[in-house]
Amino acid sequence: MTEVVGERIAKVLARHGIASRREAERMIVAGRVTVNGKPIESPALNVRETDRITVDGKALASRDPARVWLYNKPRGLVTSTRDEKGRPTVFDSLPDSLPRVVSIGRLDIDSEGLLLLTNDGGIKRRLELPSTGWVRKYRVRLHGRPGKDSFMPLAKGIEVDGERFRPMRVTLDRQQGGNAWATVALREGRNREIRRAMEAIGFSVNRLIRVGYGPFQLGKLQPGEVTEVRPRVLRDQLGPDGASNVSDPALRKRRASGGSRRQAKRTNESSDT
Repeated sequence: MTEVVGERIAKVLARHGIASRREAERMIVAGRVTVNGKPIESPALNVRETDRITVDGKALASRDPARVWLYNKPRGLVTSTRDEKGRPTVFDSLPDSLPRVVSIGRLDIDSEGLLLLTNDGGIKRRLELPSTGWVRKYRVRLHGRPGKDSFMPLAKGIEVDGERFRPMRVTLDRQQGGNAWATVALREGRNREIRRAMEAIGFSVNRLIRVGYGPFQLGKLQPGEVTEVRPRVLRDQLGPDGASNVSDPALRKRRASGGSRRQAKRTNESSDT
């Protein structure tokens, strides 16, 4: 059996934060990518670290260490790089100090709270998969007066407009006038899933705040604020299989100052961008 050498070109571009894998495939088909000086038109190509890759005539820089940020998304922003209706996006509001990032999952325009951002396409894909097992937790304000059995259909899993939703864990927190606050936990986040599920059992959602995504919590992060997850914490949460490109800046600095010239050169190259 022949051993497969290297990685698919679209995957490499995604890992470098150029675009999502699907977008990278479109860029390749459009002839915007070259490998070793030759334009390629098919994403069915494996490349090695020694290959010279350019996108729109610009050389692909050394891969950045994988990083993740927590962002408190305000209501009224679209989780998209561009919006066909001209509405403000999450990426318009981020600090200029951040590198190019992509969101891990989405929050619709009327939702707010915790949104994870990363510069690494591999981490994005891994953390979006339901098989990762991470629970998404939300604080939800409902119009109405739910009883103790109102959420039973959601606990069993519910079908809405022909789409089957996996079971949700819903806890009624308190009644506040004509509204009720509840905590909702689920393991996947389909388009407007909580809103559609609540409407199916007779309640409308008038506020939805994501407060947790797996081990990462919104905490006291204020609307519009961004904070980076420490590399050590990120490695602990992703495990050895998902954190091979997570690098500790302090560790890189120690290696660069204390190792041989060759070691220092490799360290600098790996963190150049």
